[in-house]
Amino acid sequence: MDELKKALSICLRGPEAERGLRRFRRQMKAWLLAMPGATPLVLDFGLGRFAETGLIECWIVNEARAGYCGKYLFVCGGQTCPEHRHRRKHETFFVVKGKVCLRCSGRDHLLSEGDALRVSPGRLHSFTGIGPALLLELSMPCKVDDNYFSDRGIPIGGNFKRRAPQ
Repeated sequence: MDELKKALSICLRGPEAERGLRRFRRQMKAWLLAMPGATPLVLDFGLGRFAETGLIECWIVNEARAGYCGKYLFVCGGQTCPEHRHRRKHETFFVVKGKVCLRCSGRDHLLSEGDALRVSPGRLHSFTGIGPALLLELSMPCKVDDNYFSDRGIPIGGNFKRRAPQ
């Protein structure tokens, strides 16, 4: 399955997703930023706590054959992308707007506009908005199953064991 289709299949839907998208669009307008034409992915990681654990992703490109991916990642103040690692994917995060606390391998990094941080495969990482924040992720191609979350309650990614049909 195409990775974007996989990602779309696990998006949050309904009133909470619509509220998140309105807030995201208002913030992009306030920052005078244009986003790619692709559908924004509203993610709560299956936890049902979008305001606390979630983000909105706008995929620019995910070129598996060419070996690169680019995404915008938006978090509100206090909202966290949960701790996870990748076995293969190497990422660089660049803060476009706002501030984040990016935790990597147990160390907190306060990043502001213009700052970048590289995250090698295997390193646990997460980030939390200090106010609204927009990051640009430049990485190897995105594979949904190459996300290994520390929270075993997250029903997606490589460490999630799907139940056999009964």
